[in-house]
Amino acid sequence: MSRRFTLYILIGMIVGLVVGYICNENASPETAKTIAGYFSILTDIFLRLIKMIIAPLVFSTLVVGIVHVGDTASLSRIGFLTIGWFLSASIVSLLLGLLMVGWLQPGVGLDLPLPQSGASVAIKASSLTLKDFITHVFPKSFFEAMATNEILQIVVFSMFVGVALSTLGEGAKKITEILEQIVSMMLLITGYVMKFAPIAVFAAIAATVTTQGLGIITTYLKFIGGFYLSLGMLWGLLVLAGFAVIGKRITELVALIREPTLLAFSTASSEAAYPKTLERLEHFGVPKRIASFVLPLGYSFNLDGSMMYCTFATIFIAQAYGIDLTISQQLTMLMLLMLTSKGMAGVPRASLVVIAATLTFFGIPEEGLLLVLAVDQFLDMGRSATNVVGNAVATSVVAKWNDR
Repeated sequence: MSRRFTLYILIGMIVGLVVGYICNENASPETAKTIAGYFSILTDIFLRLIKMIIAPLVFSTLVVGIVHVGDTASLSRIGFLTIGWFLSASIVSLLLGLLMVGWLQPGVGLDLPLPQSGASVAIKASSLTLKDFITHVFPKSFFEAMATNEILQIVVFSMFVGVALSTLGEGAKKITEILEQIVSMMLLITGYVMKFAPIAVFAAIAATVTTQGLGIITTYLKFIGGFYLSLGMLWGLLVLAGFAVIGKRITELVALIREPTLLAFSTASSEAAYPKTLERLEHFGVPKRIASFVLPLGYSFNLDGSMMYCTFATIFIAQAYGIDLTISQQLTMLMLLMLTSKGMAGVPRASLVVIAATLTFFGIPEEGLLLVLAVDQFLDMGRSATNVVGNAVATSVVAKWNDR
């Protein structure tokens, strides 16, 4: 079943490319946009179904995971190991992106007209401040957080509930049993939703190629190629780090997560892969209490692909405008992105919001964001898949460390 599902996803991608190319070649820009809109209906339905199950699944699995962790000492140990890995991976992702874009210089000599001053980018940079981020972490209402799919706020509330239930002990047994049944129910619903995935993949690819065409990839070849080369190196580092901790079984993990990784790539959504990633990790042997605790946290604090994109795209735009940043400015950028890139999950086009804020901070024309918007969908596919790989490795490593 697993291999068949992967095959269906690949078929969906290939058919989407072919259909999108045919539509792009034979339709006017206006007609192509209309056709893409109809394709997007299928993708939007699938992503809405995914968002429908994410909040209750994250809440129930995280609470149950915390309860099963047991005492506060064990919870603190797992939390310490998790945050330590997340911070290390964040630094590596940001630094690698900075080094690679500085070496490849995809923005130098860019044969494209630079966006004029005052051009609208439709991205609010001002909405991203350290003060707003810190206060936004804590939900005003649990129901509001669930309704808006605020993953980080759900995680915070879930941790309070989980710790409280752990403290109550036997008195909370019935509540825990109910939550365990909710987990089973949500995973069953997830199975139903995933049957729609190949169709959604076809529609997502077809819609993008219909409007953008394959020619735009040639125009941005150096930028896209450089970014994917950087992602490939990051994957290598993540697998190498995983090998250092869990040994040769890292190859088994990579094989197991190919489905959620491919799903995240083809839909350009890390959220779409969350349920399948959780399932694959449990098949790998990660205890449910660890996977249910670490993976939801990873979706807020460990978006490796998205963080690399922030440095890569920001410096790319600076290069396009001929702006050289000093070493101290680049290091400051790393520190700034370490803070602003957290909690990006669940925020529409969050990477672009972070980039817009960074451009403003360093005096780089914000209009330059338009340079990456044209190919953002193609790049989002790669960074979403990388987020899945990074979180899968992180969860497996923390589980191994906790056994020692």
